[in-house]
Formats: sequence, structure tokens, C-alpha cells
Amino acid sequence: MTNPIAFVLGLIIVGAIVMDYFYYGTEHIVFLAKKMTELIEWLAFWR
Repeated sequence: MTNPIAFVLGLIIVGAIVMDYFYYGTEHIVFLAKKMTELIEWLAFWR
């Protein structure tokens, strides 16, 4: 992955988080962070 592609992907992710924050508040971000942590732990188990 080249630096410009990584930069654009990072901007898209940050933009999606900011948009979610302004439209729905912080509850969704906390929920998604908890689920992402569970997913990472589950994937680490299969490693």
C-alpha cells in the first residue's frame, strides 16, 4: 500500500467517525470500539 492510498483511507475513516459523532453522538462510537476489541481478541485466538 502506498502512502497516498493509506492517507486517503485514513481520511475516509476519520471522516466517517466525525460524521457519526455529529449525527448520532458518542454512543455508537463506544459500541463499535467495544465490538472491534472483541473482534481483535477473537482473531488473536485463531492466530
